[in-house]
Amino acid sequence: MTTDDETKTPPSPSQGSIPQWAAFTTMGISCAVLVAIGVVLGIWADSALHTSPIFLFVGLVLGCLAAVFSAIAQIRKFL
Repeated sequence: MTTDDETKTPPSPSQGSIPQWAAFTTMGISCAVLVAIGVVLGIWADSALHTSPIFLFVGLVLGCLAAVFSAIAQIRKFL
């Protein structure tokens, strides 16, 4: 005799979707790149305007915010 759990098959991923591990890898890489871009732009602005470290912190905060919004957008695809 089988139970309901044994007869259920896991849902198959829809065509065109990427595997979950690839989605999380993409999310991590995009977050790292966005933070790095913010930091690099902040360092560049500080060196150009001689205002160290104000724009470094601004770039870091903006990069982190962009990373959070990007992660939220990517997570919503799975909900």
